[in-house]
Amino acid sequence: MPFVADRAFGWQPAVIDESWGLQTIPSGTAYTVCKSLWCPECGLLFLDIRFSEAEMAGIYCGYRGAEYTRLREHYEPGYAARNQQLDQGVSYIAEVEHFLRPLVGDTPHVLDWGGDTGRNTPFRGRSQMCDVYDISDKPVVAGARRVDHGQALGSTYDLVVCSNVLEHIPYPEDTLRDIVAAMDTHSVLYVEVPFEDTVRTVPSQPHLHKRHWHEHVNFFSEDSLHRLMERCGLEVVSSGQLFVTTAGKSTYLFQLACRLPPGAAAQ
Repeated sequence: MPFVADRAFGWQPAVIDESWGLQTIPSGTAYTVCKSLWCPECGLLFLDIRFSEAEMAGIYCGYRGAEYTRLREHYEPGYAARNQQLDQGVSYIAEVEHFLRPLVGDTPHVLDWGGDTGRNTPFRGRSQMCDVYDISDKPVVAGARRVDHGQALGSTYDLVVCSNVLEHIPYPEDTLRDIVAAMDTHSVLYVEVPFEDTVRTVPSQPHLHKRHWHEHVNFFSEDSLHRLMERCGLEVVSSGQLFVTTAGKSTYLFQLACRLPPGAAAQ
């Protein structure tokens, strides 16, 4: 999508007209070309472009701030109004807490990895500790504490939240292995990702139906998500799906609660 291409690479769409003097290329708008890839074994649908750290910073530093919103509104009219709705937070945190409470109780020490401002962090306000690590580095809301990467890895937590993050990042296994370093065998990792419509409704060869890519560069199937946890040495102890509506848009979500096996060391 042109917003992501501009934000990550500084590439704007090219408008081709007669002044170009091209003989065999028709006039029109030229957008960045990419490929949709699909794994027939696990069902993962993903973008062929894997962003570098600098490109990820270009996309997500100041995430949904004034400059981000201005550029996205330019390419996607109406986004600014939606962003205001998103800033109000999601409405299903109670359901997430209900899913997790049997595993972590009601006052866990929490690290929200990729938690933005902490507005949507489960148990915030009741937690004995609520730390947020996020690339955007925005100020956090009351009841949360911003931590850097070293601080996040220098502590252990009852609950580590990775909610609506893995679909954005180029190498989710690397991120999960990083997160595991903030866990011990009593910790619970909560993972939440969208069950994207393309994968949900077209499970066979969805890459033939995916026409554009935006911020989500990984579209997980249930199998691919479970395999990812296994590759990172995690055991899935509970899983489920949610159907939610946020800022007027409805979607399905995968929920996983994971632990390290007894006796395992952080890898």
